Amino acid sequence: MTRTVLAAGTIVWRLDERNRLEVLLVHRPRYDDWSWPKGKLEEGESLAACAVRETAEETGVAVVLGQPLPKISYKLAGDARKEVHFWAARPAPEGDLSVRARPHVPPASTEEIDESRWVGVKDAAKLLTHARDHEPLGALIDQWKDERLDTYALLITRHARARKRTAWKGGESTRPLTSVGEAQARGLVPLFSAYGVDRVLSSPWRRCVDTVAPYAAAIGVEIEMHPEITEDAHKAKPKKARQLIREESRQRAPGVAICTHRPVLPTMMDEVAVNTPYRIMKQVPEADPWLKTSEMLVVHVGRRPGRAAVVVALEKHRAPSHTEALAAT
Repeated sequence: MTRTVLAAGTIVWRLDERNRLEVLLVHRPRYDDWSWPKGKLEEGESLAACAVRETAEETGVAVVLGQPLPKISYKLAGDARKEVHFWAARPAPEGDLSVRARPHVPPASTEEIDESRWVGVKDAAKLLTHARDHEPLGALIDQWKDERLDTYALLITRHARARKRTAWKGGESTRPLTSVGEAQARGLVPLFSAYGVDRVLSSPWRRCVDTVAPYAAAIGVEIEMHPEITEDAHKAKPKKARQLIREESRQRAPGVAICTHRPVLPTMMDEVAVNTPYRIMKQVPEADPWLKTSEMLVVHVGRRPGRAAVVVALEKHRAPSHTEALAAT
């Protein structure tokens, strides 16, 4: 059976002084090749967090992930294949709060990476050593031409695993997380950080607040409470949950995370669908439970000044799989 080695990386982009698109490449002296910053997952790490970490190691640039790009796959020595997942990414703005939640990343040795270089996209296509690296670059250029490359992320998150209703004597609003749920909440921190979240919104019920509290503490912000996305308030007036998603989709701001409950998700998904092309929306399940506990839907909204919001990509992520091992114990 073929073994798959998972890895993640980025195509970091910016605009030069003449508003031309540039991307960041790295040179590996061991192979004498030019490629994208990327690397293998560490134990218990998500693909998104790996992409951010590897980019910082190999280029010294802290980035915020944008939309996913086509992955590449190629054969390694022996009976194995490497599968590399890519994201478009931008250098984190100065003072970006999400960077506070990231551990220090030591730079790669000069034996591994001896140069990183910003180049125009046409020069990048010539400089890249491997033909397989052209596919994610081509997708990035296409999105730029279509004015859909510059995005911000709206992270709709279901709270982490909580105590069962039948096992909790207190009121529904005070039901806490389990030990597995607490681990999931901690595991969400690098995911929120990867997408540049600098605002945290939550249902005021305890299991939601406790899910996002570790990240809010890590970046030093107060959680914005929204009573309209509790289960009870949503049942009484579901339109208010739709209004919240509608308003946040228009912000064109850095990333925002919203933590809510399973019964609220269908209403939120309906509002997301309003600005999402069918070919993208069909990736999302059309039935309950929509998201598992501690899972998030990452909604990439295009920043198009003077134009209506449009969703250019959707992703689903959950706290890394080591929390699932905890759930089985």
